[in-house]
Amino acid sequence: MPNSLQDRVTLNNGVEMPWLGLGVFKVKEGDEVVESVKAAVKHGYRSIDTASAYRNEEGVGQAVREAVQEFGIARDELFITSKVWNPDQGYQSTLDAFDSTMSRLGLDYLDLYLVHWPVKGKYKDTWRALEKIYKDGRVRAIGVSNFHVHHLEDLLAEASVVPAVDQIEFHPYLSQPELREYAPAKGIQLEAWSPLAQGHILKDEVIGRIAASYGKTPAQIVLRWDVQHQVVTIPKSVKNERIIENASIFDFELSDSDMKAIDELNRNERVGSDPDNFNF
Repeated sequence: MPNSLQDRVTLNNGVEMPWLGLGVFKVKEGDEVVESVKAAVKHGYRSIDTASAYRNEEGVGQAVREAVQEFGIARDELFITSKVWNPDQGYQSTLDAFDSTMSRLGLDYLDLYLVHWPVKGKYKDTWRALEKIYKDGRVRAIGVSNFHVHHLEDLLAEASVVPAVDQIEFHPYLSQPELREYAPAKGIQLEAWSPLAQGHILKDEVIGRIAASYGKTPAQIVLRWDVQHQVVTIPKSVKNERIIENASIFDFELSDSDMKAIDELNRNERVGSDPDNFNF
C-alpha cells in the first residue's frame, strides 16, 4: 500500500513507476504546461504523462529540463510517459513517431511509451516497433492504453515483451472489474486516466459523505480509492492548490466498507470513447 508521494510500484521488468503523477491532457502548450509541470515537480510529483496527441510535448520537455536545473532533481528521479497517436500506428511510422516525440521532448530517453489506442489491424505492428525501441534501450518500459482484455489476449499471443502498463479510463463509475482481475495476473500494471471522470464523480453523494467523514475532499477520496485498488493514477490540474490537494492522499486509508461503497457506484459509464468503438 503506497504511503507517500514518493512511493513507487515495480513494473514487470523491474522499473519503478510512481503511484501518482500529473496528466497533461488538454493543458495548453507553452507557459501553461511548463508552469503546471514545474509546480507538480516542486510539490513532489515525479511522474508526468503526456502524448503526441496532446500537442504539448515540447513544453513538458522544457519543464523537465528547467525543473532538473532549478530544483536540483536528477533526471532519473523523474518518470516521463508519452504515447504514439493513432494515425502514426504501424511499424515504421511508429518508429518515426517516436523519433519525433523524442525530438519535441528534447530528452535522451523516455521512461514509458504507450500505444495510445488499439487501432484495428495496426496495433500489433505498432507493438513490434515498441519492442524494438525498448530493446534498443531508448525507453525504459513499454505498454498500451485503452486495451480491453480481448485486445491484450490478441497482443500477448504474438508479443515477445509483455506490456508493463495498460492505461485505461478508470473511476468509480467505470471500475473495470474484468481488467482489474486479468491485468495483474499477466503482470500488467493498470493506470487510470480521467480518474475523476472529468469532475462528474465529485458531485456524487456517496463520495461526498465519505469525504466528510475523513475530513478530505471528494477528489482525494477517489484518488485514494485508485491507489488502494493498486491502480496508478494521473489526475490533471493546472492550478497550484489543486496539484497539492491531489497529492495529499497518503496520510489516510479508506476502510473496507468505504472501498466497497465506492465500488458499488460502478455503472460501466464512460466519459471517453469505448476502445471497441472509436474513430480517430
